[in-house]
Amino acid sequence: MKKVAPGKKAAVKKVAPAKKAEAAAVTAPKPPKPPRNESRTALVRRARRINRELAEVYPYAHPELDFENPFQLVVATVLSAQTTDLRVNQTTPGLFAKYPTPEDLAAADPEDVEEILRPTGFFRAKTKSVIGLSKALVEQFDGEVPGRLEDLVKLPGVGRKTAFVVLGNAFGRPGITVDTHFQRLVRRWRWTEATEPDKIEAEVGALFPKSEWTMLSHHVIFHGRRICHARKPACGACPIAPLCPAYGEGETDPEKAQKLLKYEKGGFPGQRLNPPQAYLDAGGRPAPPLGAG
Repeated sequence: MKKVAPGKKAAVKKVAPAKKAEAAAVTAPKPPKPPRNESRTALVRRARRINRELAEVYPYAHPELDFENPFQLVVATVLSAQTTDLRVNQTTPGLFAKYPTPEDLAAADPEDVEEILRPTGFFRAKTKSVIGLSKALVEQFDGEVPGRLEDLVKLPGVGRKTAFVVLGNAFGRPGITVDTHFQRLVRRWRWTEATEPDKIEAEVGALFPKSEWTMLSHHVIFHGRRICHARKPACGACPIAPLCPAYGEGETDPEKAQKLLKYEKGGFPGQRLNPPQAYLDAGGRPAPPLGAG
């Protein structure tokens, strides 16, 4: 070892900033990935922890379709196929102003309804569905939306996904909503390897108490829309990165990932024109009405 003369300080080797950043990038720990041979017990614990973490991030999670009663919700959910909730929310005020009840919509002129629904896409098929389900409600259920799964799925245009949206959010009965966001995320998290919605629903549902199903759906869908995107997830800004087996599929740089965030976390409005107060209190913004820019 080289000796230093008394009264002199040892020379300190300077490291260029670029080299420091490079060294930090090499040594920075990555979030641990759950093993592929994860036990059933470990999977349940990890899945429930993810849901708890998401509940803290999105305490205001909610269905992103505007509705005031079960009839409006079932119609809005049918209309949400192949389009955004935002577009549905911008369209339904005009529809419900003219046809506020199942009786009104059942007796509507299809051409008039088509014109209102045109912005949602596939408007002819959707017109047939919403008029058909309105007629079914009038003829079979005295104009009331039924609160049972087996009755809801008999309505034109209503499948299990739509039925669970209605049951969970209009009747307070637990249900899992397996939409495209939900399917994508639960597979990324290795909660299931299933690809069929009914199998995903069953396998994911088995990981959680039934009482948590509805809010679980909201948490997952909110996260899929805001952070865990389909094409480029914002891994570097994800609060559950340490629990995610798919970490690294998206942008891991925190600053770059931050720019990928959408809706209220990126300063953009949400989907609803009339969102819950809790969402507004958390800094969320209502969506603009149709034609507002």
